[in-house]
Amino acid sequence: MLPTRGAIITSTAVSTLGPIRQTYAKSDTFPPVARAYTQVSQVAKETGLLARAPWFYAMVGTAIALGMGGAVTGFILLGDSWFQLLIAAAFGILLTQAAFLAHEAAHRQILSTGPANDRLARILAAGVVGISYAWWDSKHSRHHANPNRVGRDPDIEVDTISFLEEDAAEARGLRRLITRKQGWLFFPLLTLEGINLHYLGLKHLLFSKEKIKGRGLEIALIVLRLSIFIVPVFMLLPLGMAFAFMGVQLAVFGLYMGASFAPNHKGMPIIDANARLDFFSKQVRTSRNIRGGWWATWLMGGLNYQVEHHLFPSMARPHLSKAREIVRDYCKTLDVPYTETSLIQSYAIVIEYLNRVGLAAADPFDCPAASQYRRA
Repeated sequence: MLPTRGAIITSTAVSTLGPIRQTYAKSDTFPPVARAYTQVSQVAKETGLLARAPWFYAMVGTAIALGMGGAVTGFILLGDSWFQLLIAAAFGILLTQAAFLAHEAAHRQILSTGPANDRLARILAAGVVGISYAWWDSKHSRHHANPNRVGRDPDIEVDTISFLEEDAAEARGLRRLITRKQGWLFFPLLTLEGINLHYLGLKHLLFSKEKIKGRGLEIALIVLRLSIFIVPVFMLLPLGMAFAFMGVQLAVFGLYMGASFAPNHKGMPIIDANARLDFFSKQVRTSRNIRGGWWATWLMGGLNYQVEHHLFPSMARPHLSKAREIVRDYCKTLDVPYTETSLIQSYAIVIEYLNRVGLAAADPFDCPAASQYRRA
């Protein structure tokens, strides 16, 4: 994989699929940073940045609830009108904001105890947003433990989009056609991500044979949410308008969710499956922050401080900006790259990276010399 803006890509193990030359960072790629995480976490603790922020989350929750109430009122008042699609878009935005809160509750950022945060996260995810908390929590926990690590991070596994060149080279049929131009198609495809999130969660709850904590409760919450949210739409609107309403809501939700999570790691170093890296290096070098201050924090639910979020998953959203200053100073002192870009630049990096990976689907077994020249 070649360098991109805001990313540090390194050399190592070469794929066995023909002339593919994507490489992964290994243990000797990044010099170990002894005790870095212990020191930086101690500073964060001493400055009170690991404390909960209940009043902040109470205000955020209230704002979302008021927004939902306003959207419901607008839905009732508008009646049979195509302006309902604006209400649908508003619901897509509000449900994404609720998903951000579920994410933060799952990371123990909101309430004082783990079980209380779990209950809140399950209610928000399944009962409000309509996705399985159990499915998402398992997937997201594995991502946090091994971001961008081959074979261990589910966020770089194939799901229509290929994030590794060997996966792109193995694409067949319709997926291969998509993969060839996947960088340009990435954001349009995100409009389908809302449906995908609902589908994968239900599939996990209904068909997984593993023991799932709260399986029955989550199914009940999702069914209740469907009856409260979807049934009135089809009862009160003409059939075509009702389908359009749900389509817009799901498209906005999927696009907003994907556009908030995509800038965080895509195009950053890919770690070899067997590499042994210290925690500080693994989390900092694979994460990308988004500049913008308070507006980016509200827009992305704190995900703009991805470096700090990965170092301190339980840190409340209001404290991340202060933690950023501490982490940046440590990175500068230790000569560890700290990646931060604008939101637009991050999207350009993601598109460029995915298009480059997609070349393996277009012609995975071409001349090695030509392949290297093309990527120079």
